[in-house]
Amino acid sequence: MTQADDRLLETLDESGMILSPRILGINTDYSRHYVSERLAVLLKSGLIERVDDGLYRITEKGHNYLSGKLDAEDLTIDKE
Repeated sequence: MTQADDRLLETLDESGMILSPRILGINTDYSRHYVSERLAVLLKSGLIERVDDGLYRITEKGHNYLSGKLDAEDLTIDKE
């Protein structure tokens, strides 16, 4: 997990909204392209889900990760 991954998950969690890479980038100061790359990794790990084309929300697994109930070492995350 990267610092960006944590920040993206926190933003999705705190907003309680379904967000696009563009909106996440604006709110986290990361480029839309970088956010899209990280969302692909988070999606693969099951921490977020795609709601519609280009729209994402945090999953229960993502909530568990943020609350410390799930350790990053237990996740299948590509190291980038």
